[in-house]
Amino acid sequence: MSDFTVVTQQHPDRTVITVSGDMDLQTCPELAQAAFIIPLGGQTLYLDLSGVSFMDSSGLSLLVLLRRRLHAVGGRLAVTGLQSQPARLLEITDTYELFAADTAAADGSDEALIA
Repeated sequence: MSDFTVVTQQHPDRTVITVSGDMDLQTCPELAQAAFIIPLGGQTLYLDLSGVSFMDSSGLSLLVLLRRRLHAVGGRLAVTGLQSQPARLLEITDTYELFAADTAAADGSDEALIA
């Protein structure tokens, strides 16, 4: 099992969570805890996944849950730095466009989703 780290940086207009390691059933609870304790009312949460080379369905479920939570309070989830396997997972599950739209709106670019 790879080392898993979650680093949170809060700024006045946004929060950035940088993740490193595999996003799977064993590690997602740590990321969920970090994401759910942050008050995000109307802000954008930037989730930097450039250090994540593997994501399973648990990781995908967490992304969808975070996106729903943020949209419910007028915020956005901007996913950045996707490596090939996590990007492929989003593509084959038809969820890639969900995150691409939020990321483009937050950054004003279509390129932020892919590393």
